[in-house]
Amino acid sequence: MKRSILAPLALAFSLALLGGCASSGQEKIVIGEYGSLTGTDATFGGSTKGGVQVAWDEMAAGGGKIGGLTVGEITAEDDEGKAEEAATAVQKIVNQDQAIAVIGEVASSRSLAAAPICQNAGVPMISPSSTNPKVTQAGNYIFRVCFLDDFQGWVMADFTAHKLQLKKVAILWDVKSDYSKGLKDYFSAAFTSMGGTIVGDQSYSSGDQDFRAQLTALKAKNPQAIFVPGYYTEAGLIARQARETGFKGPLLGGDGWESSKLIEIGGDAMNGCYYSNHWALDAPDSNLQHFVAEYKKKFNTEPDAIAGLAYDATRILFASLERLAAEDPKTFAGLSSKNAGTDLRKQATAKLRDLIAETKNYPGATGKITIDANRNASKPAVVIEIKDGKKVFNTTTYPQTPAS
Repeated sequence: MKRSILAPLALAFSLALLGGCASSGQEKIVIGEYGSLTGTDATFGGSTKGGVQVAWDEMAAGGGKIGGLTVGEITAEDDEGKAEEAATAVQKIVNQDQAIAVIGEVASSRSLAAAPICQNAGVPMISPSSTNPKVTQAGNYIFRVCFLDDFQGWVMADFTAHKLQLKKVAILWDVKSDYSKGLKDYFSAAFTSMGGTIVGDQSYSSGDQDFRAQLTALKAKNPQAIFVPGYYTEAGLIARQARETGFKGPLLGGDGWESSKLIEIGGDAMNGCYYSNHWALDAPDSNLQHFVAEYKKKFNTEPDAIAGLAYDATRILFASLERLAAEDPKTFAGLSSKNAGTDLRKQATAKLRDLIAETKNYPGATGKITIDANRNASKPAVVIEIKDGKKVFNTTTYPQTPAS
């Protein structure tokens, strides 16, 4: 997401919050959201916030109420892209704001920091896009609407070995990121099982600016491609510097590359590179195109998949709330702000958790979403090719049984 739209995005969301606060004297449902609104990967937080906002606007356009209760606030907190701040933000959302559910985060390390807080409080948390398998292992109140790293690691290994027909790959990964380490391990295991060889392994730390030493060492191993399972902030710089060292093969990545900033940072060096993602923006899917149109109408720019996943997470939460209100209005009443801290509130959030877990074939912007027994989403992945400075759909891969 371009910096130029972050300010209007934040303003639009602030106005929505003010609209919610106007009904502060009424019984209402409070929902929390946290993300990296500032920091090195601020587009993640901005995109998530935008996706949540579009979902909230659609609900508000229908009256702004579920089961007679006003959905009065979506309390957004900035974790500055830091795990410790994510924990602090969610403590506030859960304990001070008394949210009945939490949306977030994108980065797995930050979701891992916040998930135990929601679990211990008995408050459902839905991560839009944290792909590390450990996230939902924090407990039965923790969900996600994206695929997992074991799956996307397999997808990229399969694409590399069979579509690109490459045999030798090097890896450059972020030692500070649970996401990066996990994706590296899953890709390596899958690629070697397919007959490929990992010819080199180098690391960096998020925030680094110079990767030339690692790239020179990897280039000496004669890889046909370099797998970079990190975030767009470093991936773009790595691509530029890889070309400077004379490496001409493709760079490969995961969904952490998904940002409009990727090509802005990497420029022409990104051409011929590939990464796994949650959608292809030009796919002829009516739910996707509806969201894209609404997002563009509001923010005057195209959304990325991070925004789409946040939209889906929020709408699944709203759908579960509507179902609870219809099926068990007495328990649903426990979600009212006046019932914060009561046994009825605990019963209501537990029932809400159960209904989220029953999500089946939900028609999301990022595809049909089914929550499995481990509270993960079963859904396909796409591979995006960067060609002539644009992100172009290449292929779709569906989950195997098991996805690994």
